[in-house]
Parts: sequence; C-alpha cells; structure tokens
Amino acid sequence: QVQLTESGGGSVQPGGSLRLSCAASIDNPSRLCMGWFRQGKEKEREPVAFIFSDDGTTYYDDSVKGRFTISQDGAKNTAYLQMNTLKPEDSAVYYCAAQRYCSTYHLVTWTAYASRGQGTQVTVSA
Repeated sequence: QVQLTESGGGSVQPGGSLRLSCAASIDNPSRLCMGWFRQGKEKEREPVAFIFSDDGTTYYDDSVKGRFTISQDGAKNTAYLQMNTLKPEDSAVYYCAAQRYCSTYHLVTWTAYASRGQGTQVTVSA
C-alpha cells in the first residue's frame, strides 16, 4: 500500500492562495492517479482535482476550475494543488488520495482509493 505524506494548508483571507502537496512513497509511479477530495463542515466529502501520472491528464470539479491547478513533480510521485482566489466556501479538510489503474469511478469515489491521507485543514475567512 502506498503511504501518503500531506503538507500545506492553513488559514488565508478570501482571494488568497495556498498550496497543498501530497507525496507518495512509491518507487514506480506508473499508472498512478493522485488527487484531492475535500469535506466542509456539515457537508459530504467531494472530489476536487486529480492528475494521472503517465500523461499528466487532469480533472477538476467545476467549483474549482480556473482557480485551482493540480500538478506533479518530475518523479511523478508528488502531487501539488495550487489554490488561488480562495473563497470561504473552499474551507474544508482536504484529503489526498492515490491509486494505480484509476477509472472514472475514482474521480468521484473517495472510498475507491487504496491509499488515502489523513487530511489537512484549509480555512478561508476574513
């Protein structure tokens, strides 16, 4: 099972930026997809953004398109989520997830991932 190490997050004012990172302990990151889900207070966990290691294909929830960017490092075992123009409704615990051989099902289903992070808090408030 791939171990995930999350970092980043914190508190920021509306309009500000934060970056999350998620490092996967894996020697061969081929066929790996990584991404984030988030869960706001009294809300269900929802998908945010994902990247496929082999070709860098990315997917975003409509709520973050144009504001968030997911990327990966050269080794393809660390994913980054650059969050710009943050809004109060982006406040949530953000959870990293990683899986080999993802399907579209993994883009929407948290429990489908074999490797899941503990989460990091993002708070956007004035």
